[in-house]
Amino acid sequence: MQFVIVAGTPSSGKTSVMVHTIRHLQTSGQQVAVCKIDCLQTNDDVTYRRLGIPVAVGLSDYVCPDHFYVANLEEIEQWAGVQKADVLVLETAGLCHRCAPAVYDCLSICVIDNLIGINTPRKVGPMLSSADVVVITKGDIVSQAEREVFRYQVESVNPQARIMEMNGLTGQGAVSLKNTILNYPQFEGITGKRLKNPMPAAICSYCAGETVIGKSFQMGVVKKVEFESVDQC
Repeated sequence: MQFVIVAGTPSSGKTSVMVHTIRHLQTSGQQVAVCKIDCLQTNDDVTYRRLGIPVAVGLSDYVCPDHFYVANLEEIEQWAGVQKADVLVLETAGLCHRCAPAVYDCLSICVIDNLIGINTPRKVGPMLSSADVVVITKGDIVSQAEREVFRYQVESVNPQARIMEMNGLTGQGAVSLKNTILNYPQFEGITGKRLKNPMPAAICSYCAGETVIGKSFQMGVVKKVEFESVDQC
């Protein structure tokens, strides 16, 4: 089975990119299953189900979506096996930009759009820097110069990734992404595989339900702002 992990910045067009790509995978005779990981609510499963494929949804609710995603990888793989899927697409929310969803031996795709600002690629963490493929969308809305500057910023963050440009409305570029998926080596199972980057820390008192503000109520991993000293006149 091909295990494809898709992450990206909010509203970058992750689902649209994958819908067009899945259509081409189906044309090539591949059985595709999709699992969507989100936080509180999603309608993307409705979009995927229109393709006539098995779809599962996981909502992390009060848990960090990154941690929720990793804790469920084995179960998602088992579910896809029951569906007899040739390609498993796991689309996960990248809401905090710090997400670290990439797994060794799984094809990791990051979807990012030209409208989020030319400096934003440097603000996105492992979700972008450890991706195998970076798909840039909404290039039809900005100028050629803006596209080139944005692509340069992406390349400076992840020089090893294959960078593609794709139109989420028309699907232009989806065939190349389909070929990349099919040419990626299959894997034997998710159990025992390693994350390319560690997850964000999530073991403080607020993780356990604390709601009161103040350092006397803070426990666990707590990171504080380091303020520069100001010379007194």
